[in-house]
Amino acid sequence: MRITFEEKDELIMRLVNYFITEENYTPIVVNGVRDEIWLQNTSGPYKIIRINSNYIHNKEQYDFDIYKVKNVMKQVKRKTLSFTMNALNILLDVNENVKMDPDKSISSVFLRDVEDVDSSLMMETFPNMKDKLLLNENGIQLILDVTNKISRKTEKENEKYENIFKPKKLIVTPILLFINVALFLMTYLLSKGNLSASFLVHFGALYAPYVKLGEVWRLVTSGFLHGGILHLIFNMYALYLIGTQMENFVGKWKFLFIYFVSMITGSLMSVVLNPNTVSIGASGAIFGLLGALLYFGYYYRVYLGSVLRSQIIPVILLNLLLGFLIPGVDNFAHIGGIIGGVLASMACGVQKENKNDQINGIIVLILYFIFFCYLLFFR
Repeated sequence: MRITFEEKDELIMRLVNYFITEENYTPIVVNGVRDEIWLQNTSGPYKIIRINSNYIHNKEQYDFDIYKVKNVMKQVKRKTLSFTMNALNILLDVNENVKMDPDKSISSVFLRDVEDVDSSLMMETFPNMKDKLLLNENGIQLILDVTNKISRKTEKENEKYENIFKPKKLIVTPILLFINVALFLMTYLLSKGNLSASFLVHFGALYAPYVKLGEVWRLVTSGFLHGGILHLIFNMYALYLIGTQMENFVGKWKFLFIYFVSMITGSLMSVVLNPNTVSIGASGAIFGLLGALLYFGYYYRVYLGSVLRSQIIPVILLNLLLGFLIPGVDNFAHIGGIIGGVLASMACGVQKENKNDQINGIIVLILYFIFFCYLLFFR
């Protein structure tokens, strides 16, 4: 039996191998297409790379081809909640008379063989591409080697994401639940059921005049006090639902960091913008966990995009709206908590490779603390 292997097929294999193994692109399924390969990397210089081996013989067909690419880009943009979307459109079989007009979101490139890579705009974005494409293997051996490389790469990626999303033993969330309930029972018994504002201030509630006098520990202790059984039940139920998810995703130490940073950023915003009110409750830290979940969901939006749209964002918006409508709710603590949760998640880094976000998160978080501490103590 004789197997034929065209030069175009070999070029496709080399391109796919390079983008998946060297540039961390992953294949995506696009319904209704033939002889096309679609790749995606939401962090890449091009969010989408499309390799099309169909013959394009005139300008009308090329324009229709661009129209198809834009439709797929819209679908991916909605799914991944991306603010911008660009594509590299690699065409392997185009009539030489077809003029490929420039497009602001789609960069079209015509390749006949590997040598064309050197003169294409792709070399500006992927400078090591040609060297990586010029492998020694050819024909069937190339197919086998590329298939094995992609399989190993896919296995590593699947293992990494499995480690993130698989259920783990929870430690911190149960401890936080216990501390909150124990402190509520203690304060309830000591006050004989009369959890007045003055009593709670005595036990560490947030009150701006005392914080300005140096009692900064109230930024934390206030997050473990509650003014009634319904207040406690509502917050502990939310902490159980959201806390178990976030601790499972990021691990106990990052979870602790996010929780306490959110608690403090929420308390800081509250004492600065709501200085004449006694404030208590774990909701600032809980909203911080929602902010962390928002950032985590956006970072893994390829996997959690639908959950982000249908659950996380609506829950945050609904709770903030209720905070503005219901009297006695410290919404400044909630907003500060969300901001702290997002920034703390960035500073932690959801992945070790995500250094830019991590640096930005640390810098903005420090600026947040400096700004609100200045407003609190020096204004």
